[in-house]
Amino acid sequence: MNAPLPLAGVTVVTLEQAVAAPMATRHLADLGARVIKIERIGEGDFARNYDHAVHGLATHFVWLNRGKESVALDLKSASGLQVAHRLISHADVFVQNSAPGAAERLGLDPEQLHEKNPRLVIASISGYGTAGPLRDRKAYDMLIQAESGLISVTGTPETATKTGVPSSDIAAGLYTSQSVLAALFRRERTGRGAIIDISMFDATVEWLGHPMYMQLYGGRQIPRMGLGHASITPYDAFPTSDGEILIGVQNDRGWRTLVTDVLDRPDLADNPQYATNPLRVANRAACDAAVAAETRRFTTAELDARLAAAGVPAAKINDMAGLVNHSQLAERDRWREIDTPIGPVQALLPPMTFRDIELPMGAIPALGAHSEAVLAELGYGADEIDQLVADGIIGHQR
Repeated sequence: MNAPLPLAGVTVVTLEQAVAAPMATRHLADLGARVIKIERIGEGDFARNYDHAVHGLATHFVWLNRGKESVALDLKSASGLQVAHRLISHADVFVQNSAPGAAERLGLDPEQLHEKNPRLVIASISGYGTAGPLRDRKAYDMLIQAESGLISVTGTPETATKTGVPSSDIAAGLYTSQSVLAALFRRERTGRGAIIDISMFDATVEWLGHPMYMQLYGGRQIPRMGLGHASITPYDAFPTSDGEILIGVQNDRGWRTLVTDVLDRPDLADNPQYATNPLRVANRAACDAAVAAETRRFTTAELDARLAAAGVPAAKINDMAGLVNHSQLAERDRWREIDTPIGPVQALLPPMTFRDIELPMGAIPALGAHSEAVLAELGYGADEIDQLVADGIIGHQR
């Protein structure tokens, strides 16, 4: 597999923290881009200190920052800001998710950067966008999930909950990487870069299309259903003799197959209460109870095998231990080792699988590990670099 990496030769400079922008730039790094991460001296990206579960490193940071170079800079100093501008002037892409107005206060206004370098692709991630009453509000994933209404459709009938992963951050990060790729593709034809604005709020609202249209045109809030589905039945966890399994019937053919071929209850197929999905939804409690009465007759493994043989959608309900040990990952050779400042750790291959090349999985950078090397590339002499270190303008790792 010797094909070139998709983003080979593309340089990304990023002023990022937490999840959204690091998610975007990690995917760009996975695709072969060189990603240079500007961090605060001493502290760095504050996600470095969320926890210390990965042999002393933070889980979020390990997840989102492989394959990047770390340059520690004091951006509040004129000399540090000059370094940042020189870095960005050599880049193809600049990504930032600073607090509202922070990039502009640092002299990194997208319009000005684009005026200096029309080929530059600039992507800014904010909580709520560049206008509107919430423009200047700080925004974290949980707050966006609440403000957008995501938590109103997530959880049990009794309790609204946020999702167990930072969905708003992830959505914004993925739309950012997608937008950057589109802008780079357009630049190949036109020679011009782009200024792109992505808001976590907009990205999350995009994912809420079904419940939003139900409210707009159906006049109702879809209920929180736990593992269930507001518009489909049976679609939930059902008991077995030794546990439970999730069954998701999507249509009336699937219902007939489930009750006839899997549960040996053909009489249920034509029961007038359950003949169509709208009828099953209207009689959800009775329908689910009828299915549960039959699923209890089997062990989880037996029922899983019967469902798979019949082609009825189903899944085991795993926890994280089940995921780590999942045969689907092991048998497809998805695990690799990546380097970190404390030695190798396990990581999964990127979900984008190219058949002609394996995407790279670079090391997790120590804070400031690349400061001096990157400045040397920019033309700073050894004496200048030593002086910047002595003045506290750049941080470095010896």
